[in-house]
Amino acid sequence: MYTIEKVSSEEALRLVNHCVEQVKKNNKSVAVSVCGPECELIAFIRMDNTSVAASKIAQNKAYTAASDRAETSKMGERMRGKDNPAFWGDERITGFGGGIPIIQNNKVIGAIGVSGLPEADDVQLAKDAVNEVFGYYP
Repeated sequence: MYTIEKVSSEEALRLVNHCVEQVKKNNKSVAVSVCGPECELIAFIRMDNTSVAASKIAQNKAYTAASDRAETSKMGERMRGKDNPAFWGDERITGFGGGIPIIQNNKVIGAIGVSGLPEADDVQLAKDAVNEVFGYYP
């Protein structure tokens, strides 16, 4: 039987819980999405007082990071350059920072997307969560 290495449901919940606990300390709220390498949702939360738009964006950030195998901010750089996203044919692709691929043994095993804070804070929270659960992120 073929097995795909991916973020487990337990790891996904730990990622989500880390983000929730961190933003609660500052009386903030976010949406957090975790997906597997095939871009399918594993875990998601939209905290109270987080916009509906942030929930969709968080899911799209995780989806984009998993499918592109790169941080969503890199996609944003491409979008601001010569690559027009309309040509990609996938409306879920986003260039907002805050989507981070999760890599183990040089393979993308999933991704996390965080939305609801300023973009730089979304990025840092996602990286902090990956560092907390998987022990790496610069």
